[in-house]
Amino acid sequence: MPLVCDGIRRLEDQATMIDSDLLDSKILVVDDTAENLELLVRILRWGGYNNVKTESDPALAFDDFQLFEPDLMILDLHMPKVDGYQILGRIQASQDTRLFVPILVYTGDVSDQAKRKALGLGASDFVTKPGVPSEILLRVRNFLRSRKMHVDLAREREVLEDRVAERTADLLRSRVETLDCLALAAEFRDDVTGQHAQRVGELSASIARSLGLAPEMAELIRLAAPLHDIGKIGIPDSILLKQGILLLDEFEHMKQHVTVGAGILARGESPVIVLAREIALNHHERWDGTGYCNGLAGEEIPLAARIVSVADAFDAMTHDRPYQLAKPEDEACARICAASGSQFDPRVVQAFCNDRGTIGLRAFSGASEGGA
Repeated sequence: MPLVCDGIRRLEDQATMIDSDLLDSKILVVDDTAENLELLVRILRWGGYNNVKTESDPALAFDDFQLFEPDLMILDLHMPKVDGYQILGRIQASQDTRLFVPILVYTGDVSDQAKRKALGLGASDFVTKPGVPSEILLRVRNFLRSRKMHVDLAREREVLEDRVAERTADLLRSRVETLDCLALAAEFRDDVTGQHAQRVGELSASIARSLGLAPEMAELIRLAAPLHDIGKIGIPDSILLKQGILLLDEFEHMKQHVTVGAGILARGESPVIVLAREIALNHHERWDGTGYCNGLAGEEIPLAARIVSVADAFDAMTHDRPYQLAKPEDEACARICAASGSQFDPRVVQAFCNDRGTIGLRAFSGASEGGA
């Protein structure tokens, strides 16, 4: 012990061993021998470290590690009931690899086998008992520096991740706002409320969920569907706002809005724009193959377009348009049901009915419905 005391006294002139920003670091010391614990505590306190927890019962060491959350652990190897190797193994299995907690093994076993085994289980370094106080404090300081760098880097990473997430959210909001503006530009001319596009998006997403599509796909449809009639920008007011039935040549001109819309969206590469183009081009195709613009039939028609076709027709029927007055919802639902298998995909109609609780409504015979 006198040799150790002499070693401690010599620390007075070694201020380089002490970093003031490390003195609040938490240090857990585990050893079943009281004298060893006392010695290490004296050395650590001489070095300025006062936030030290000791544990003489190795069976409690892992719980102490979890609860105390030390910045450094000093661990004996050969202890009764639970030895240092077992403690190392449990810590290695449970520790978050992003937050390095150094473990300094304090042991009288200097064999190569002990070192290899302990290092393999995550030990950071060794000190042979009783150790030289100056060397112990140097190792403690160096490991606490390393620990602090890991913690600081982890905090910086969290801050960066938060910033990236925030900017990503801002970018997504701006993209969604841009899509909303595009949809509004198309719809405002024949829907003064500007809400038709958004209603179609919400109803389309609801139908998609009722069909059992993944939430991500339903959300993509919700964002893309409002652009289904973006091509109306290219249709003259004399046709778009005409009250009454369109003449044949006028209707042929109106049908061009699907190809105009697909052309407007053609250069987009994001998933939502690619899907919006697909919807814009195909939402007036019919299940029986008599729609436009390519005469697709059945499952040749993209599913998203089949969904939007139903949502668009229902919303067009239940709200005033330049060419017709709004119909009651039950009548509109019945007309959708009547067109199942001709204009609309029966499975989509069923999902629409399930979603709106309209199963059992009387079926209307006659012509199919929906805006141009």
